Amino acid sequence: MTQQTVWIARHGNRIDFVNPEWFNTAERPYDPHLSDDGILQAKQLAKRLIGENITQIFASPFLRTVQTANEVAEVLDLPIKLDWALCEWLNPEWMPAMPETLSLETMAKKYSRIDLSYNGGTSQYPETWKACMKRSGEISQRLVAEFPTENILLVGHGASVIGTAAGLVGEIAETEVKASLCCLVKIVLREEQWVMELNGDTSHLDNRETTVRFV
Repeated sequence: MTQQTVWIARHGNRIDFVNPEWFNTAERPYDPHLSDDGILQAKQLAKRLIGENITQIFASPFLRTVQTANEVAEVLDLPIKLDWALCEWLNPEWMPAMPETLSLETMAKKYSRIDLSYNGGTSQYPETWKACMKRSGEISQRLVAEFPTENILLVGHGASVIGTAAGLVGEIAETEVKASLCCLVKIVLREEQWVMELNGDTSHLDNRETTVRFV
């Protein structure tokens, strides 16, 4: 029987973490791009995933997750499917309204690996933590059912990394998963049970977070 693996990654470092002043003049302040070191982290993530037989990449439609996923997709020669179920926690304490993001068509002009034929739905603002866990947990369950013999990579945010993991291994992930920048969670199906083999692994990175930061 083929062993299925789900890899879950958080995006790399973001420009507003490096330069908080960026936020004040940004056209889309709640959709920051990767910082220079974040791009390097994404490249190191891509290198780490060579040879893991990943055949499907799904990512949040925020720019930082698209940029991270794109580095992996380029190395693995795969398309990227964007899905709102992997998006940032739409917490009203973090953002006053639904954050503005680039259209998929606009992003696809720069990141040609985006699969515009895939319909990644929508997301609802505002959102409680419980709702975020529910929608991100449901997508991991749906995708393993839809692609039962394939290894999948999900690229999300701090909260959706935790939620997608919880969707497979249960609520323990909400307290156990260490969702630092550009980390990897590896979850493997063994005898019809999902087992977490890597939890927030950052051994592939030169530059690692010492404290997990969401905003």
